[in-house]
Amino acid sequence: MANEIDNLCVNTIRLLGVDMINKANSGHPGIVLGSAPIMYTLFTKHLNINPDASDWWDRDRFVLSAGHGSAMLYTMYHLSGFNISIEDLKNFRQYQSKTPGHPEYGVTDGVEMTTGPLGQGISTAVGMALAEQYLSHHFNRDNYKPFDHYTYVLCGDGDLQEGIAQEAASFAGHLNLKKLIVLYDSNDIQLDGEVDLSNTENTKMKFEAMNWNYIKVNDGNNIDDINNAINMAKQSDKPTIIEVKTIIGYGSPDSGTNICHGKPLGKDNTELLKKTLNYNYKEFEVDPRVYENFKNTLVERGKTTHKYWSEMLHAYQMKFPELYKELNKFMYNDFELDYTKFPQYEVGTKESTRKILGAMLDEYSRQMPNLIGGSADLTPSTFVRGLDGNFEPTFYGGRNIRFGVREHAMGAIVNGINLHGGLKAFGAGFFVFSDYLKPAMRLAALMNLPSIFIFSHDTVCVGEDGPTHEPIEHFSMLRSIPNFNVIRPADAKEVFGALDIAINSKHTPTCITTSRQGLPNLENTDCQKVCLGAYVVYQTNEKYDGILISSGSELSIAIDAAKVLEKDGLSIRVVSMPSPFLFDRQTKEYQEEILPASCQKRLAIEMGASLPWYKYSRNVKGIDTFGISAPISYMHKHFKFSAEDIANDFKNIK
Repeated sequence: MANEIDNLCVNTIRLLGVDMINKANSGHPGIVLGSAPIMYTLFTKHLNINPDASDWWDRDRFVLSAGHGSAMLYTMYHLSGFNISIEDLKNFRQYQSKTPGHPEYGVTDGVEMTTGPLGQGISTAVGMALAEQYLSHHFNRDNYKPFDHYTYVLCGDGDLQEGIAQEAASFAGHLNLKKLIVLYDSNDIQLDGEVDLSNTENTKMKFEAMNWNYIKVNDGNNIDDINNAINMAKQSDKPTIIEVKTIIGYGSPDSGTNICHGKPLGKDNTELLKKTLNYNYKEFEVDPRVYENFKNTLVERGKTTHKYWSEMLHAYQMKFPELYKELNKFMYNDFELDYTKFPQYEVGTKESTRKILGAMLDEYSRQMPNLIGGSADLTPSTFVRGLDGNFEPTFYGGRNIRFGVREHAMGAIVNGINLHGGLKAFGAGFFVFSDYLKPAMRLAALMNLPSIFIFSHDTVCVGEDGPTHEPIEHFSMLRSIPNFNVIRPADAKEVFGALDIAINSKHTPTCITTSRQGLPNLENTDCQKVCLGAYVVYQTNEKYDGILISSGSELSIAIDAAKVLEKDGLSIRVVSMPSPFLFDRQTKEYQEEILPASCQKRLAIEMGASLPWYKYSRNVKGIDTFGISAPISYMHKHFKFSAEDIANDFKNIK
């Protein structure tokens, strides 16, 4: 049973969280008051983390999927000795503070990922657990285990109602990711009211059907029961969900209701809470015994475990020197590439960029054994796969991840693998279904996480599958995400440049789109110039009458249109712009060199929504309607994207 110091620590967590929220006059006290015993038990009795080495490779990962409970998370890291002071707690939700409204990766010491959009945390944690499973399979030898840690999640009712969470849970159960432990704060309340107003499913039966181990704790204040449940979860050969029955806003006047979900308690109700909990401390006051308890439990355990691990790793280096060298290459993504081994494509040959990318990605994977990923049940169509067999319950050494039809979860899982470290993950699908991944891609950009997303079938030239499968607005959507690099290569050289950028990116996620149809390999494209975002690919005279700007499958059409216009006595510059994101980051001088202000007779060309191109040209040839169902041969004719059509459009510019 909980002793005096346990109760004091739990109530300190509760009241520090309440104080933070009251001072900010903003936040979510309900989860802080209800879940404090869960967090206290996990941190003081189980979690292996070291405040002096928060990026230690073999630390346990903890993800607060219910990111609105950030006040509780910051309190835990403060009490655990991480770089979060009382002053930081007092600045909760304030301008440029280290304690923002929802947890932000890279802003707050100890935070493993940016959370808040419900369902993303638990789904990303599946990727973290997958990474641990792969790396432990690959590197652990007997008692020498560089990777031997757990991934813990605290989630709420809202997380489990999100569709992405169902996909990720199904995937984790299929793979037997046994070192994934989800603590479910089950309080039967959500923002609109009682959970059963909108959700009456049986959590136990649902998760057991997905091959999870299920444990229930009936009293969310019982530290011993929570502790025992976590110990039981560690013995399971499946991922585990522990449903802990809690009371939202525990101890407050509005406990058990949705009123306290996202509303500060205020001074009067806080005083009533303190009386109920018999807590006699001032605002932001912490009894020294609380710090001492965290020091003697979490901090001491973390430092001791880290020290043992470091000693083990040194012995590992002595016993397995080659494996140790490979381990460091994995962790620092430090591989020397032989570019002469990559596929070469002769000018004039024709191939779809999806097939070219697949072949080049295979070569990258052969030379970079830390590359891992796959497609969302579309491998024969995207040509994107991992090597060394499939990652599956009977073989955790495969690098091809069969995500199944789970695009939502795939995006988050890719992020989780990359957040874990040691692996470089990618995921692939059809471009039109990038809709499903958008929240995860946005989070990758927000976290400065260099995840790789690959989408084939990037225009209406999908053809017979029709408008449901033909992207229109998708380039506009993804190009508008801050810190998100969308690259649309036109041929083999640009595919190579795009992949090299994606694989070597440090702080920016990359999206590469490819064609279904065969495209000509062009004469003047340049793999090294892709990093400039835009460059000149065709120009016959020093003086020119106008500029055609394009990318991807329309670049060759633009060049052909320029040749048509030359027959009418016009000299045309053609600019390939595979990445507006990268072009916008070049110097003003370079931008002026490629698109001089003196030449305003320009036409931007893309078989998608015209909106993004008005930044570079007053005249745009795009598609602002949905597609049609017809063979590919009809597409250019129907939408008027032949070289002759483009030439006529240019001549009609006033």
